[in-house]
Amino acid sequence: MTKSYQTYVDGQWTSTGQTMDVFNKFSGEVFATVPLADGALTEKAIASAKKAYQSFRKMPAHQRSAILDKTVELINKREAEIAAVISQEVGKAWKFSVNEVQRSAETFKFAADEAKRLHGETIPVDASRFGENRFGYFIREPLGVIGAITPFNFPLNLVAHKVAPAIATGNTIVLKPASATPVSSLILAEILEEAGLPPGVFNVVVGPGREVGDAIVVHPDCKKITFTGSPAVGNQIVRKAGIKKVTLELGSNSATIIEADADLEKAAARCVVSAFANSGQVCISLQRIYVNRQCLDQFTKIFVDKVKGLKVGNPLDEDCDVGPLIDAKEVERIDTWVKEAVKLGAVVATGGHGEGRVYQPTVLTQVTEDMKIMCMETFAPVVSIVAYDSFEEVIDLVNGSEFGLQAGVYTNDINKALQAVDDLDVGGVMINDTATYRVDHLPYGGNKLSGLGREGIRFAMEDMTNIKMVMINRN
Repeated sequence: MTKSYQTYVDGQWTSTGQTMDVFNKFSGEVFATVPLADGALTEKAIASAKKAYQSFRKMPAHQRSAILDKTVELINKREAEIAAVISQEVGKAWKFSVNEVQRSAETFKFAADEAKRLHGETIPVDASRFGENRFGYFIREPLGVIGAITPFNFPLNLVAHKVAPAIATGNTIVLKPASATPVSSLILAEILEEAGLPPGVFNVVVGPGREVGDAIVVHPDCKKITFTGSPAVGNQIVRKAGIKKVTLELGSNSATIIEADADLEKAAARCVVSAFANSGQVCISLQRIYVNRQCLDQFTKIFVDKVKGLKVGNPLDEDCDVGPLIDAKEVERIDTWVKEAVKLGAVVATGGHGEGRVYQPTVLTQVTEDMKIMCMETFAPVVSIVAYDSFEEVIDLVNGSEFGLQAGVYTNDINKALQAVDDLDVGGVMINDTATYRVDHLPYGGNKLSGLGREGIRFAMEDMTNIKMVMINRN
């Protein structure tokens, strides 16, 4: 059954005269239709957010916190419904869809708590000889309208990471969700409205990036742009945005190091989940596994055997591990990359082919660093295993990427763990876990082409505020 949705602008549910189909990524069937926005509706959404900001910025912190707490309650209440939508519009396996809903609720809970803790500091003005008899402090004030552009792979939680801190700080939001996965955002709008969020504070516009996305990015009333997506689009946003705050979470080809002293069974089990959850369509999905040559054969056997045990198929099946990719073209793309790697000498240990909209979980060995499958972001259920001889060598191999989001290191040697912390050029180092580990209150973001700024509720909130310095002359 196809369900028709309306979009949410200025506290009103509205249609636009044009609709867009949303497909079940496994079956290919249309399961929802949503209104398609244009430049005029985007302008209206920004205007409504600007108007709502004048009163919302003055809403007491405890009231913003209460709205966010109510949002948590309503997300939890609709967990099964939302998880089913995510599984259909993304193709994400049911258990990971449920996990995303639960994480999203927790993200809003962190925001509810942090809304009460946002504060400034006193400044010892008299630390300067020119500051005698003066008292100083700073406060944090919201920016205004936040323009948020989100990707398909976490259609609720990555939206939550932009919407929740904006509400917590007293900003208003215009959201452009990914066109492939807009339904989760519209359900969130229903929830926020029911939670008591005032009209105009949250607006959703679904449409093409060239029209809707660009209108948000360049608009002078959007005081900050927060974007998750590809480096190419991130580069365009920086060039178009002008003088305003920009946060970019772009992507990676994340690596995990397996030392010979690690618990190989535990490491392999964790690596399987980290490489193939959401069919590898995760910014910090494990793409490169560097294994000490001393344990290479043992680790590879354990890992490949576990990969062969994954269940591939309909994401709505509760025991499904790997579902479809977001688009049939992505199956073709990654298959081309894998075949190209094989021609250049790579060996397929398992997988290596697509079946309909699904690409089989794939493990490659004998790869080289210049293969696309290694040096570019695969965003697919493909992982490569590479041998190394020394810890210094593997640090250089991990850092050789143009990305730098997160990295994992499995070792029981504290000195090597600390060396990795010191020397890896990434935004996060996970000791005795994979690069894919994240919980939603940690600072999250990367170096190099992996982006600018940090998410994680408190850190996003700080970047969604301006500091106002106050000095009182007591003379």
